[in-house]
Amino acid sequence: MIIAGKSPIPAFDTRARSRDKSRRPVYGGATALDPRCGPISWDDQLPSSTPDRMRTSSVLNIHARAAVSKALDPLGHRLAAAGVSPNVVTTVGTAGVVAAALICYPQGWFFGGTLIIWAFVMLDMVDGAVARAGGTVSPFGGVLDSTGDRAADAAIFGALVWYFGEHGQRFLLLAALLCLVLGSITSYIRSRAEAAGFNATVGIAERAERLIIVLVGTGLTGAPFHVPFVQAIALWLLVGLSAITVGQRLVAVRRQSLDRRHETVPH
Repeated sequence: MIIAGKSPIPAFDTRARSRDKSRRPVYGGATALDPRCGPISWDDQLPSSTPDRMRTSSVLNIHARAAVSKALDPLGHRLAAAGVSPNVVTTVGTAGVVAAALICYPQGWFFGGTLIIWAFVMLDMVDGAVARAGGTVSPFGGVLDSTGDRAADAAIFGALVWYFGEHGQRFLLLAALLCLVLGSITSYIRSRAEAAGFNATVGIAERAERLIIVLVGTGLTGAPFHVPFVQAIALWLLVGLSAITVGQRLVAVRRQSLDRRHETVPH
């Protein structure tokens, strides 16, 4: 699980990649954003057709991710030296997030539950550092990591839906459902785009931003803070940002598709 916006990471379609020689291959079937990969230039992955505003937001995300990865590298080396598998770290982190969300949030333990979830999210970020340190980068590891991310997201928003349903908060229930659906669509667009040889790692609300918004808004709602309306503001804000991100990714893929079509038309 990656806190700067990680989404499903299937390998690029080899036929599509062979038609576009400007794309350099990635390692282990993962994209340049996968922490299990070595450093890859963003320009190798981001097509020129991507709008500058999307390019800027994504580049900032990569810088933040690089800083976090560097901070986690010492711990990754220690765990790898102790024989800990990155897949074990991924599994434990995901299981912790799912369990904490499904146990704490339906009970209304928003602040305590958020702290536990955040701790397991941080643990799950270590898997990439362990993989790099131990030289165990693999396509399966990337797939497992992305699957864990989807399960964790579903547990967080599903638990909030459960709570809102039990307490008759219909508008917040709708907001949480929309966040869950739009988050899944955002990840699906990236997955399908990469399978077709395109890049869709753009948008103002990637996974890192979505997690930060929902966890901060939910945590401040619980004791001892009880900040009024903060959870509603966070969820509806996330609905809007997620919808914009879906549009940004579709536009980016559409432009790349048109560019490819123009390149293949004989002159």
